[in-house]
Amino acid sequence: MRIDAPMQGTIVAVDVSIGQAVIAGQQLMLIESMKMHHAIESPCDGTVAEVLVAVGATVMAGVAVASVMPGVVAQTAVEGAARGDRSAVRPDLAEVQARHAIGLDAARPQAVERRRTVGRRTARENVADLVDDGSFIEYGPLVIAAQRRRRSVEELIERTPADGMIGGIGTVNGDLFEGHAAQVIAVSYDYTVLAGTQGQQNHRKKDRLFDLAESMRLPVVFFTEGGGGRPGDTDATGVSLLDGWAFLYFAQLSGLVPLVGINAGYCFAGNASMLGICDVVIATEDSNIGMAGPAMIEGGGLGVVRPTEIGPTAVQQANGVIDITVADEAEGVRVAKQYLSYFQGPLRNWTCADQGELRAAIPEDRMRSYDVHSVIDGLFDTGSVLELRRHFGLGMVTALARVEGRSVGVIANNPGHLAGAIDSDGADKAARFMQLCDAFDIPMIMLVDTPGMMVGPAVEATALVRHCSRLFVVGANVTVPLISVVLRKCYGLGAQAMVGGSTKAPAACVAWPTGEFGPMGVEGAVRLGFRRELEAIEDPAARDAEFQKMVARMYEHGKALNTASHFEIDDVIDPADTRKWLVTVLKSAPPPAPRTAKKRPNIDTW
Repeated sequence: MRIDAPMQGTIVAVDVSIGQAVIAGQQLMLIESMKMHHAIESPCDGTVAEVLVAVGATVMAGVAVASVMPGVVAQTAVEGAARGDRSAVRPDLAEVQARHAIGLDAARPQAVERRRTVGRRTARENVADLVDDGSFIEYGPLVIAAQRRRRSVEELIERTPADGMIGGIGTVNGDLFEGHAAQVIAVSYDYTVLAGTQGQQNHRKKDRLFDLAESMRLPVVFFTEGGGGRPGDTDATGVSLLDGWAFLYFAQLSGLVPLVGINAGYCFAGNASMLGICDVVIATEDSNIGMAGPAMIEGGGLGVVRPTEIGPTAVQQANGVIDITVADEAEGVRVAKQYLSYFQGPLRNWTCADQGELRAAIPEDRMRSYDVHSVIDGLFDTGSVLELRRHFGLGMVTALARVEGRSVGVIANNPGHLAGAIDSDGADKAARFMQLCDAFDIPMIMLVDTPGMMVGPAVEATALVRHCSRLFVVGANVTVPLISVVLRKCYGLGAQAMVGGSTKAPAACVAWPTGEFGPMGVEGAVRLGFRRELEAIEDPAARDAEFQKMVARMYEHGKALNTASHFEIDDVIDPADTRKWLVTVLKSAPPPAPRTAKKRPNIDTW
């Protein structure tokens, strides 16, 4: 069987001789054409009958170069040589495997041990805990720090793997949510590499990952521990490095995809900025978070401070920087997975508490306080409640939860703080949470028990006029279903803010039997509206008795049953039927329209 040259070229190797047994597909010789080598193979099993060219011969396409006499060939005689050893690792692959291995924890025992001494995990351990087993692909693991002018490449490969930042794509909660819903971008600064600082190359890696998050609509989970910008990189061609894209790209993701920040330990300067951009900030109890670390503070002439004095958790959770405080990184990852789940879809399996217990959740004594958290935990699916900013804006509770597996946002007045009156911090907390829910099409449940906006000179000094108005502005412009349930007090401007501006604004506004309504609190309304009559009664005991009668009459006028009879609300319901109302309304609402762009420009960081 004749074998022709497949193209014009030069013979650069002849691998067989006359009489040699060959099998189909075995290379007989190599021809070079335009600096590329091409194999000329045997078309069949048999014996080489002719070799018509030698090394160095130049041939034209179609010219005969050899012939093979077809025949049966013992496979074992030639198979190994012809097909090669498939189990062998080629040198080029071995080199790649070795480079990847250098950056793994197993190759860096001293770095791992340093993490153990401070009770923390490595960056790779955190990422591995976050993503589902075997699902992670890493971008840029072979990158090294931009310090070739001051260090050898060999040293950089060993000492600065991945330029101190691990990032890639994996799945989270894949056992609960299949397909694209489970995909996330996972990013972590590596504190074992140059203190987790932001290098030139890891900034470029962030650019790449954030661009992927935007184009693929993937949530981002960011472990932010580190010291901020790195002054030691020497390979830059610019001056200020202020033309980098990472901060712009990451901030532009706000409102497009969920952004989750997790921090343990020190997080200063640029790292803290990345954390602050996130929708939710999860931080360990031993975190220190600040817009500048000790070196920048000292460099600014502001004195010498220890890193533990800067933004400790006790400060940052009380002022609202931290949304959720956790004991350690493992709990932080668990909470991050739970947080992501609310944005990934409904759950099929759920349980809830005995709804009959809600009938006793509100004390019969209308002056008696209670813990609204017990109402929330009892009303929504068991184990589904995740409270945000618990230590900030104490008069308002904001939480993500589920009802029959559906994700909802919960905003509740807390009668245990200022009787549920809304102050500036509480208004900011609730308004910002409304934006979060609206941006990602999560319906909101408002649990109302407020005497109104907080009053007095002290609260006015906090700019309450502006802060409380955020509730009206944001609430009036959300498009997700809003359902209000009046637990007890529903008075004044605070109440109107909790129902979206009007009791007819929500898709449903119902009250429990303990509900009471009015333009202002009953006691205040009596004192203000009937001051002259009360002052005319000289006997204090008689005056107090008359006051109590007036309060009782006004309470009867404003109680939920009477309010419903005027159709100012939709119904007064058995608390045990609350979930039925919620589920019915939520199922009746049309699904969110498909979006090709953001629904809101961004979510306030505050």
